[in-house]
Amino acid sequence: MSANNLLNGDLAAHSTHKSSRKLNRSSPSNPSVHDASSLADIRASLAALHARETAITTRLNSLISSQADLSRELGRLDLFRANLGSQVIATRTISNGMLSSAAETAGRLSNRVKELDLEKDRVQQTLKVVEQVAELKACVHGVVGSMGAPQDWEAAAGYISRASKIPEPIIRGGFAASIVPSVEVPDAPWVTLENSKESLCGLFLREFEKAAKDGDGAKITRFFKLFPLIGRGDVGLDVYGKYVCQGVAGTARATLKEVPGGAGRQDGFFYANALTKLFEHIAQIVESHGSLVERHYGEGKMVRVIERLQMEADVQGGIILDSWSDDRNVNRRVTDVKSYPFSFLVQSYLPQQKTLGGTPRMSSPAIGGGTNPRSSEDEGVNMKEIDGLLNEISVMLGRWSLYTRFLAGKCKSPETPENTALAIPTLLSNSNLQRKVSAKLIEPYNFMSTFFFRRSVEKAFQLDESPAGLSLNLSKPIEANAPFIISAVDDVMYIVSAVIQRSISTSQREVVSHVVTTSSRVLDSDFIKMMHQKMEDESYLRPVVQGGLPPEDKIVAFIVLINSLDVSNEYLARIITTRLGISSDQPNGASQPNPLAAPFPFENDVALVTSSLNNLHSTFTSKTTELLNSGLQVLFNQVVKQRLRTVMAEAFRDADYWRTEEELAEIALQNDEDEDELLDRVPRRFEQGWDALMKPIARLMTPKTYNILLEITATHLAKQSLEKRILSYSGKTNAYGAIRMERDFNGIISTVSKGNYSVRELFNRVTQILMIANMEDDEWEELVDAGDDGGIEWVLNQEEMRRARNLVRE
Repeated sequence: MSANNLLNGDLAAHSTHKSSRKLNRSSPSNPSVHDASSLADIRASLAALHARETAITTRLNSLISSQADLSRELGRLDLFRANLGSQVIATRTISNGMLSSAAETAGRLSNRVKELDLEKDRVQQTLKVVEQVAELKACVHGVVGSMGAPQDWEAAAGYISRASKIPEPIIRGGFAASIVPSVEVPDAPWVTLENSKESLCGLFLREFEKAAKDGDGAKITRFFKLFPLIGRGDVGLDVYGKYVCQGVAGTARATLKEVPGGAGRQDGFFYANALTKLFEHIAQIVESHGSLVERHYGEGKMVRVIERLQMEADVQGGIILDSWSDDRNVNRRVTDVKSYPFSFLVQSYLPQQKTLGGTPRMSSPAIGGGTNPRSSEDEGVNMKEIDGLLNEISVMLGRWSLYTRFLAGKCKSPETPENTALAIPTLLSNSNLQRKVSAKLIEPYNFMSTFFFRRSVEKAFQLDESPAGLSLNLSKPIEANAPFIISAVDDVMYIVSAVIQRSISTSQREVVSHVVTTSSRVLDSDFIKMMHQKMEDESYLRPVVQGGLPPEDKIVAFIVLINSLDVSNEYLARIITTRLGISSDQPNGASQPNPLAAPFPFENDVALVTSSLNNLHSTFTSKTTELLNSGLQVLFNQVVKQRLRTVMAEAFRDADYWRTEEELAEIALQNDEDEDELLDRVPRRFEQGWDALMKPIARLMTPKTYNILLEITATHLAKQSLEKRILSYSGKTNAYGAIRMERDFNGIISTVSKGNYSVRELFNRVTQILMIANMEDDEWEELVDAGDDGGIEWVLNQEEMRRARNLVRE
């Protein structure tokens, strides 16, 4: 092979190799001319190229051989396309030539069907008009015939009722005007019907009034049912309302007739009973006659009668209230209570104060309590008469509320959902009687109720007594019953309950809101202020000598006042929860059915009354609690703290936490004393002093106030006494002394927390300081280095922990 051939072969191999990589990239293992390093490699590459060439040639030959089949199939497809084109042309010809005429025929048929339907509808409408005109003619002739010789008023009214169902355009149309008139009835049908209605309406009115005058109930009902049939329902309702109003007026006048001797009007509930009878009479009429009216006049038509009845109630109720106001001299009594000076309360706030005992107690402020009636004639106001007036007004307001609730239910729209709150109807809210009730009953009630409550509070403190026989000496028995409180608390809370209950019985939201608000103001300005005056002036804990203790009687009196504040909170909470229906016996303070829902059915009334009562409770409790806590702090500072300092000094007398166990054993042997008694000396002395200090106080205080005092004392004992005492031994005690100190202090804590385990939490710092002081070294290292708290919630910071660890000297 020459060099040129070799070169040409090399170039051909290179070109073939590039084509081969394009055609088949999956044979990277074939030898390449470019990679050949010898003649043998070149020959191998050439052989591979020849093999590749052979494969490609074979594939091309197979494709060429199948070209004839493809051409034959394409020819057949062209033939099919030509056939389909001719079929499409034939189909279009058929559609245009045959189906278009069918579509036109279908359209013509549809239009004819619509025309037939329209003609049928017109025929039906014409038949209906003919039938209505025939019915109209029958009704017109029937009315005229019934009003003639037979005088069948029910039949005549029935014909008119039938005619009223025929549309007005038919009655007044030309067809009816030409068909209905006859020789007997020459007028147009609408003229005949209107004349008949007027004639029958006048006749029915005369017959109804005659039956009402004669008291013929059957005839009254007979003609009352005929008015709506002739289209004069409003006339019937008006004449019926006039009739029942005459009965209401007659009954009310008969009720107000004074009984022989004039004793009737002096009865405390004469006018309340008269007003009750008026409302009951109206309610009976509405209840008994409502179904008759609704059945013959339509649903909701009784409201028109109720409006007429309410107008009569305005008149008769106003007469009753005016007569009551004049007979009871209400205006003069309101003027008297407005000008009452409340001398005792005013003088009590002046610098000069009376003694704790006050005026000897003769009777309770509750009206009727005791043997001596409290009439207060010296001040010009008779409390018994005021109480009687308040009771009478509350009864009248309660009856008015029941009446209002009843009419609101009757006037409620039938479409209103069943559970919807009632709304006061306009006929009541805009009535003269409503304004009269507000002016004659509600306003005087508010003034007199405020006076009655404040005067009762004043009288309660005038007649106030403290429980007798109380002493801090445990050897002296106490004859009085716990809780030990002043009598004014019982009296005032009784009056609070009575005043609130009486206001709720009126079922008037405005009355309850005013009474509760003024009661809260009086309790704040008078009750709490009087208690504050007593605690600050009459019973303040002033020591007789500097650094000494106050007199025992002052301490006892001060404790009684603290108890009184606590019990007053409890009493008021009980009063409010009872009124709201909240039971403490049920889990989580679950509520029973709200007792306020029945007397206050109108929208938002229950929510507003409940809010007023809760505000009274929260306001009073917050102010009494503030005064109570202040009093407990004074009791601690002036009594407990002074004695506690002595108790602690005595308990830790001769405390020697630097001695070793052997030294203590030797001291016990020298003093001929048991070693265990020597070790228990500090907690034993503290327990003796603690019991002598706290047991007399606990015997007199209520559990709640004593627990608060105990917490105050424990807080002071932990921070100001025990913790400081521990730190004072820092570096002065040995390991055994630290163990004894932890034992002694735990004994003191157990004594203080006896009966109230939660108090132990106040000593957490003390117990943790001693715990760290007595820790083993490995435990201390784990706490400091690894941060292992051992499941303890530490209240000490890192610096305090290190200081506690240095308590024991090395």
